[in-house]
Amino acid sequence: MIYSLYRRVTDLGGPLISLYLDSRRARGKEDPARFGERLGQPGQPRPPGPLVWIHAASVGESLSVLPLVGRLRRRGLGVLLTTGTVTSARMVADRLPAGAIHQYLPVDRTPYVDSFLDHWRPDLMLWTESDFWPNMLVEAKRRAIPMVLVQGRISPRSYARWRYLPDLIGSMLGGFDLCLAQTEADAGRLRGLGGGDVRCLGNLKYAVPPLPGDEAELVRLRAALAGRPFWLAASTHPGEETIIASVHRRLAERFPTLLTLIVPRHPARGPDIARKLIAQGLSVALRSGGETPQAGTAIHIADTMGELGVFYRLADIVFMGKSLTVGGGQNPFEPARLGCAVLFGPQMENFPDMAAQMIAAGAAIEVKDAEGMAETLGALLDDPARLERMKSAAAGWAEAEAEVLDVVEAALAPFLRDAERRHARP
Repeated sequence: MIYSLYRRVTDLGGPLISLYLDSRRARGKEDPARFGERLGQPGQPRPPGPLVWIHAASVGESLSVLPLVGRLRRRGLGVLLTTGTVTSARMVADRLPAGAIHQYLPVDRTPYVDSFLDHWRPDLMLWTESDFWPNMLVEAKRRAIPMVLVQGRISPRSYARWRYLPDLIGSMLGGFDLCLAQTEADAGRLRGLGGGDVRCLGNLKYAVPPLPGDEAELVRLRAALAGRPFWLAASTHPGEETIIASVHRRLAERFPTLLTLIVPRHPARGPDIARKLIAQGLSVALRSGGETPQAGTAIHIADTMGELGVFYRLADIVFMGKSLTVGGGQNPFEPARLGCAVLFGPQMENFPDMAAQMIAAGAAIEVKDAEGMAETLGALLDDPARLERMKSAAAGWAEAEAEVLDVVEAALAPFLRDAERRHARP
């Protein structure tokens, strides 16, 4: 009954949906050059042969499936990757392997869904995390498209909400032939909501290759920072920069030439962060303005896109944002993969198992507040041998976990063989 109501509302709500999309487009939230894709209008022809469709909602999910996309392409399979945000589309544009196609996921309205599926006719659908769209999933099941949930994740809060809609979530999860959960806790919640064959084989975020970085820019920055102690606060969210500034002031009493690097999660916030920190009496260099840290610079704000790999290679110590003032956390595997000692706050709800594993391996330290962060950073900056041990532990842990891709590919093998057989020549 709930799904029938949802379908009727989305079918009859076409004019309102159009107004909403127009508003998003006016605010830069939609890609005007490819807006038709959001309405189910294909932007490219379907390639011949078997086609695996992977949906990854946003940047984090997209990054996590790129190694899998590469494996499927090397196997000779066509790959269609859909995402829902302009940022994720820009990110994958330069990272998709040759022959893979990117499209925007259509809005979850039946005419758009039908147009999308009629054109692409996927032989296998791989859906990531928890971006469940009822019309799309129900229609895919009706067309008997094999479906696998990869990187399945249900937070405790989402689990509590979905329990009020058991028929709706049950019908969607029941359409998946296999559910691969990120953690055992996620697996238990997926089973509790109606998932059938649910397994936990590991987290594909462990298989993501190191973020790329411009070597020439790295050399330039190393020269600019030579002889100075510094640390990096990455993917920060509102409120965290104030804490970071407080930590910097405390540490600067012991390390007068200290430089703090900040890479905000959303680069557009850079100028506003700079104004607030300058108002606190700190000397700030803004990267988007072409500024390079000088001898007297206290804070360097790297408010640019696609350079996080450069700063992970530059810094020995990285604090991961979205873990102090905003809950959830950001992926700590990325800096560990590049041999950084990792710090994060207590709010790592999106990465509970990963955070615990990293702490147990000596690859990461949890800090509760500004005082704890300053104390931990000061100890690491004061003890190069301890810092090197922590960096080695992070790199070793990340390397050991990166084998998850082989395990996930083995679980998908029966579905991939079926897709290949459907297009095999007699």
